[in-house]
Amino acid sequence: MNKLKLKIGALSLSAMMMVAVSCSDDFLEVPPTGLLAEAQLSSLAGLDASLIAAYSQVNGRTNRLGSPSNWVWGSIRGGEANKGTDPGDFATINPIQRFEINSASGNVGDKWNVCYEGIARANNVLRLLQEPGPDVTEADLVRLTAQARFLRAHFYFELKKDYNDTPYVDETVDYGSGLEEISNNQDLYPFIEADFQYAIDNLPETQPQVGRVNSWAAKAYMGKVYLYQGKFGQAKAMFDDVIANGVTSNGLKYGLVPYYDDMFRGANDNHQESVWAYQSAANTGSIANANPMFDLNFPYNTGPAGPGNCCGFFQPTFTFVNAFRTDANGLPLLDKSYNDPANRVANDQGLQSADPFTPDAGPLDPRLDHTVGRRGIPYLDWQDHPGTAWIRNQPNGGPYSPKKYVYQRAEQGSFQDNSSWTPGYTGINFMIIRFADVLLMAAEAEIESGTLEKAREYVNMVRERAMNSKLMREDGTMAANYQIGLYESPWTDANTARTAVRMERMLELGMEGHRFYDLVRWNTVKEELDFYFALDGTILTGALGGATFTDPYKLVPIPQDQIDLVGSDILIQNPGF
Repeated sequence: MNKLKLKIGALSLSAMMMVAVSCSDDFLEVPPTGLLAEAQLSSLAGLDASLIAAYSQVNGRTNRLGSPSNWVWGSIRGGEANKGTDPGDFATINPIQRFEINSASGNVGDKWNVCYEGIARANNVLRLLQEPGPDVTEADLVRLTAQARFLRAHFYFELKKDYNDTPYVDETVDYGSGLEEISNNQDLYPFIEADFQYAIDNLPETQPQVGRVNSWAAKAYMGKVYLYQGKFGQAKAMFDDVIANGVTSNGLKYGLVPYYDDMFRGANDNHQESVWAYQSAANTGSIANANPMFDLNFPYNTGPAGPGNCCGFFQPTFTFVNAFRTDANGLPLLDKSYNDPANRVANDQGLQSADPFTPDAGPLDPRLDHTVGRRGIPYLDWQDHPGTAWIRNQPNGGPYSPKKYVYQRAEQGSFQDNSSWTPGYTGINFMIIRFADVLLMAAEAEIESGTLEKAREYVNMVRERAMNSKLMREDGTMAANYQIGLYESPWTDANTARTAVRMERMLELGMEGHRFYDLVRWNTVKEELDFYFALDGTILTGALGGATFTDPYKLVPIPQDQIDLVGSDILIQNPGF
């Protein structure tokens, strides 16, 4: 089935999004054409075009820090990656990774602006549905409403994770009719739950276009919302149903992709692990339809021998890489001894590319080399990572490169976009929720419900796929000493089980934007980031030396320009800012 392809300009919805629509076999094109009559917008075609505009906003529309990848807010703040590259390049990220931003700092409003634009687009659909055209059936009203409410819930959940409570605006409020008087003194979660519940009750199991959300994606997302609130019993019920019965929008039974890296290949988009993904498209005439948030996050100065050729951002950290060290049974070092000198993964920090280098020979989880580019290890199908030749500024960012959602040599021109200043835009879908994430969230809910052995079963499912995903060289040998095993002994202690599941989330979902939010909801963020800074801050002294985490930074400050707009008595700043 065709993806739901998006070709939409970056429209402002301050008043109302106005679009026209035409269709073809592969694309539903929605070019902005100025003001249209209300009758056109309220027709079935106009309503569907308005809905697609809301879908299109999910990827941030070229706002790198506004996308659901959360590569800065989730991964860099979570200690999986640092900003990398040169200190002065995109320097506004420097205080973010050091937890030194304030309400007027650059980028603090990026997620806010992107999400409220998405909410405005979803609300626009819901407002238009109040007076639908004569060609709109009752079934059309329900399916369009359910999708719009799912998307609105997603945008509010993204806001909740970063800013806590923000003003709740629905389709009944518009500019000049009370919008500017809405405070952020209401808990967003009940509204988010209500929207997802409507989506659960009214979305179909499958969709004619795979890019549209289905009822199972809504149930998985609702389970996540419950988990974030500590509603473990309700989360478990959702996850039980999703795991046992869930299917993708194109009808595939949820499951794990057999080989880890295959999840991130464009030809495999909308596979059985993709619960909900943003539908990316290359070479459509607009990079905003691709993955516009990753254009900087490639190895540096690769030339034609590597991907992207710019710009060396988003470099995996030493602590994150070390976490993939395993013991004699192939299990993680849950005591966190992986940062001890004897257990660190050997790296070429401080070496020049021509200097001697001995690859690490210790036991490793193979997911490391599907997530991180390391010197001497095959970098997808390009070549062995050459080390500092592909690192822009090693003293500032370290020796590693990101690897997920990077296009292969074989994907050039098809799932990679050549229409802009850099070839770093891809048509590889970005997965907002994938099935391994669901399994590990379910494992958490099982532990808190007292069923530790079910949690072990779910974790072992994820680890078994990792066991089958060892990176091989062209000569048939393993690229490194991969030693990974299952948890064979029964889990009888809840604290040990929690530690194992939390470690598994880092290993499985690393560099996918989840880490910081996990640490906050587990209430381990101070401990884990102090541990990270204790090593990485002593190696990358210029970027991270002296950095520390304090509790106010569990949240992003409410943007000062938003407070100035409506007043501090209406928009209340987060504590500590």
